[in-house]
Amino acid sequence: MIATAGYAAVLVALGAAVALVVQGVRGSATGDKGLVVVPVRVLIGASVASFVLLEIGILSHDFSIAYIANNTASTTPLIFLFAGGWAALEGSIVLWGLLLAVFIWLVFRSKSSNDRLGILALAVMGGVAVFWFGLMATAANPFAVCTDVAGGVCSATSWWPLSASVAPAEGLGPNPLLQNHILMAVHPPMLYVGYVGMTVPFGFAIAALWLKESGTSWLDRSHRWTLISWVFLTTGIFLGAWWSYEVLGWGGYWAWDPVENAALLPWLAATAFLHSALVQRRRGMLQAWNFMLVIAAFALTILGTFLTRSGVIASVHSFTQSAVGPAILTFLLIVVVASLALFVVRARDIAQAPRLDSLVSREGFILANNLLLTVLTFTVLFGTMYPLIVEALSGDQVSVGRPFFDKAAVPLALLLLLTIGLGSVAPWRVATGAILWRRLRWAIALGLVTGAVAVLAGLDSVGVLVTLVIAVFVIGALVIRFVEVVAARPEGILGASRKVVANDPGYWGGQLAHLGIALVAIALATTSGLAVREVVRINQGETAVAGGFCLSYVGPFENIEPHRTVTGARVLVLDESCSDEKALLSPSVNSYPGVAQPIGTPDVWTSFTTDVYVGLAGGSVDSVLLNVFIFPYQWLLWFGGLVVVAGGGLAMMRKPARRRETSDVVTAQEPTSRETADE
Repeated sequence: MIATAGYAAVLVALGAAVALVVQGVRGSATGDKGLVVVPVRVLIGASVASFVLLEIGILSHDFSIAYIANNTASTTPLIFLFAGGWAALEGSIVLWGLLLAVFIWLVFRSKSSNDRLGILALAVMGGVAVFWFGLMATAANPFAVCTDVAGGVCSATSWWPLSASVAPAEGLGPNPLLQNHILMAVHPPMLYVGYVGMTVPFGFAIAALWLKESGTSWLDRSHRWTLISWVFLTTGIFLGAWWSYEVLGWGGYWAWDPVENAALLPWLAATAFLHSALVQRRRGMLQAWNFMLVIAAFALTILGTFLTRSGVIASVHSFTQSAVGPAILTFLLIVVVASLALFVVRARDIAQAPRLDSLVSREGFILANNLLLTVLTFTVLFGTMYPLIVEALSGDQVSVGRPFFDKAAVPLALLLLLTIGLGSVAPWRVATGAILWRRLRWAIALGLVTGAVAVLAGLDSVGVLVTLVIAVFVIGALVIRFVEVVAARPEGILGASRKVVANDPGYWGGQLAHLGIALVAIALATTSGLAVREVVRINQGETAVAGGFCLSYVGPFENIEPHRTVTGARVLVLDESCSDEKALLSPSVNSYPGVAQPIGTPDVWTSFTTDVYVGLAGGSVDSVLLNVFIFPYQWLLWFGGLVVVAGGGLAMMRKPARRRETSDVVTAQEPTSRETADE
């Protein structure tokens, strides 16, 4: 019953998506939005129904549905059981379709879809929905039924839900990594919202190209949607890094894994777009470039989907091989070829080239920012795809590891960080030396003094020192600029601060995001350049020293839970003198039924200056072998990520400006009050 109803909902959604394309194209010719009302309503209703029905099947343990039998079990904890709706291939595409339908519904309800441009944008988004719901109806059917059981496992399936079905007595359960930490119930949906959200600016861009509409109308309408996508993508990336740090036990949070890179790539392109869009709205420049960035950002979300769902890479993130991979790759090629062809045909209609007055200006620094982000994107893309291309062409297996990415990306990232400090406070058109010196002199001094203090304190890592100096310079420039603007107002400090931010939440939200990026840069430098890694063996009741801390092996423990067995060691963390107890950690190895390889889970104690990270490498009741990592200021990474997301959230509060005086960073609108106006 659930399988039949669910598959019917998918088919109805597919039909509605096709109708949205047809009616949207018709409506764009006449400006009649009423033509898309029914398709949009049916699409959102059917997509919600398909997702709800899948969840009902999961929660009721309907193992006659192959997806549910293969990816859940009756012993799976409730939160991970619910997350089973998107924890594997077919379910994740159902969630994808639901989110896309929600975005289409929200755009439809907004004022931005009340004319030909908005209606055609809905049609483009409907075209994207045709692919995803078509995929659900064919190669990735989440409601395929189990038609044969062998060894207690669903061994044969049928896409037709009315086929005679059988159900195994018990499901296989989720991948152990997907039920080992609560973040796996949160991290994937955040990324999905970020990925799917890029469909909206893509839809408006393609609609503007098709209708030969130049200017900033499509930018203004898609700006907030782009920002929403960017914020969720940022959140998903940081949550993924946190999950890796807390769960995988290798002592890190970013390994340049191909699927990690797949999330980073559209983030880089979207970040470049959010910056360059400011230049077009303010100066009328970079219109063609903005179209290219939006097409690239959307295409990179499809590429990321291909990498995670095709099985072409070996990763803790990727799903198994299936027929979905070729379908997604074909869709990616269609998107890229068709979009670029339309761009080439319309190139003369959208070309604008106002004169750049000076490279030393806000737009000049944003151009530099875009160039660096583009080079960084191509660098990460090359390192990610090169092994796959070589293997596809020659059959040889090669690898591009962390050393390549670190050597290529770190210098570019430092230059990007420097452009943040310079561009955030530079005026438009021309930034004279006198203006820049007045705005940056104290920030420069603060950065240099911080570097000198760090050297005197014993810091001998050149990379960490350079990063620290530049990051403190950026933080100083942003904070000092805010203080100057607040001080120029007649209200008190708190009242003036609220007034300044309330007047221009877009501008100051961008500055807050930049500040968070600087904090993240400091954390990346200290946790990678100053970390201590040791392997120690400790007998029960004895103590060993690692990284300036004493570790005492208290004893083993074992907890039997419904879905797993947790075996570990209790380790007491003390200060270097072994006299002051800091924390009792419980690193463990978790074993799941039917899975031969247990999952190691570390435990972490966090203080203001240090993370003590302990993983279980082996041992027995009498002796334990520990992987010990000491990470300085690890908390800055998570706090910095939170600040970045908060900045994006603040920027979303920007109201549409009556005057085109947009400015800065992630989104921002140029301050229009007298005390914040640029020279």
